Amino acid sequence: MVLGYGRLISFVKNKNIAILGIGISNLPLVKMLAKFGANVTVRDKKPYSQIKDLINNTGVQNIKLMTGENYLENLNEDIIFKTPGISIYTPELANAKNSGCTITSEMEMFFELCPADIIGVTGSDGKTTTTTLIFEMLKKMGYNCHLGGNIGRPLLYEIENISAGDKVVVELSSFQLQTMKKSPKIAVITNVSPNHLDFHRDMDEYIASKENIFLHQSDEDTLVLNFDNDITKSFAEKAKGKVVSFGKDERCSVMTKDGVIYAHGTPMLNCGDILIPGYHNVENYMAAIGAVSELVSADCIRDVAKSFSGVEHRIEFVREIDGVRFYNDSIASTPTRTRACLNSFDDKVIIIAGGYDKKIPFESFAKDIISRVKVLILIGATAGKIKKAVEAQKGEKPPVIMAESLEDAVIKAKANAQNGDTVVLSPACASFDMFDNFEQRGIKYKKAVMELVAERMN
Repeated sequence: MVLGYGRLISFVKNKNIAILGIGISNLPLVKMLAKFGANVTVRDKKPYSQIKDLINNTGVQNIKLMTGENYLENLNEDIIFKTPGISIYTPELANAKNSGCTITSEMEMFFELCPADIIGVTGSDGKTTTTTLIFEMLKKMGYNCHLGGNIGRPLLYEIENISAGDKVVVELSSFQLQTMKKSPKIAVITNVSPNHLDFHRDMDEYIASKENIFLHQSDEDTLVLNFDNDITKSFAEKAKGKVVSFGKDERCSVMTKDGVIYAHGTPMLNCGDILIPGYHNVENYMAAIGAVSELVSADCIRDVAKSFSGVEHRIEFVREIDGVRFYNDSIASTPTRTRACLNSFDDKVIIIAGGYDKKIPFESFAKDIISRVKVLILIGATAGKIKKAVEAQKGEKPPVIMAESLEDAVIKAKANAQNGDTVVLSPACASFDMFDNFEQRGIKYKKAVMELVAERMN
């Protein structure tokens, strides 16, 4: 523990360090680097007026600021901490690297210094739930655990509190993985399908980013793969260590048979004990069990399943109004994620979809809408694109209603619902055209639903 912390101090002391992006996750990094004697420059595209409160709240004096459109001008600090959302192909970043600047990130630095075993989870869908399940199972078994990465708090700031015998569980996005030079002791890939094609140059680059979670493993490490997904199944031949497969095939290391999840031939969990709905959550449990089956008991796994009610914004029950049940699945930022949501319900649902355009095609999603949707309500930048894809399908189509806002969509969903119907926000798109993130979208949806309750009572 002390060695890792000491190495970090030595690495940054008296160095000129740039932090690109001053989101909440980077605030602890600013404080820590300044504390260790670094000369910190915060560079952010947002104008100063939008970040001044964040900077002031750090309590750190003498922070140099570069804000606005020219925030990357003269990017030449000794060490540059890149936020995951900035492309590695940004010319200023590429020039800095070619000039000898060290390009890193909070997560890369954490991997370099962490004294404990790391379990990393990635995938196009299901990674947050799977990461949380692994964390809960390990914690239930009595391990001292730390949760972070793309979920929870930044872990580099906590490294002095992490010991060699602890377990660290991190969710890793393709953005974070793209430049990683180390892999976790146990790597889990839930699935891979088209996603973030607005950021990555093409699907091949996106897949390569996901592969980076295991390419730096040793022969003593473990890779957990979804064998029901053709892309992730193909990763097995590149694995350097042990491969743990999960899926429907009874030849998989972790599989389901007669409603029971087995791990290496041992029954671990009745699927009926899982509180959160949908087969995709059975897959999430299989992925988690594949990661921890040699670390925790079946009793721990069963205890978690019987108590874990899910992560916010993931098919989260909001309220029942006049016999209509409202669910919040704002996390669904891809068509495959929304498909899993739709298949979690026995009957057709009223769905609110649409949002930021990640350049993902909607033809296959339109087929899901035809078969699983009673009424389609569309919002956001992709509303017209989704409507066009649905109209191109053959056969009977659900009514398509265009809404001006999320609040308008909720009102229209209620107006078109009958007793016994289900309304679900499951956008199949990212949120950035109308909201800061999917959490804000989900919170506003829940508020709009609760306002329906208030109107009904007036």
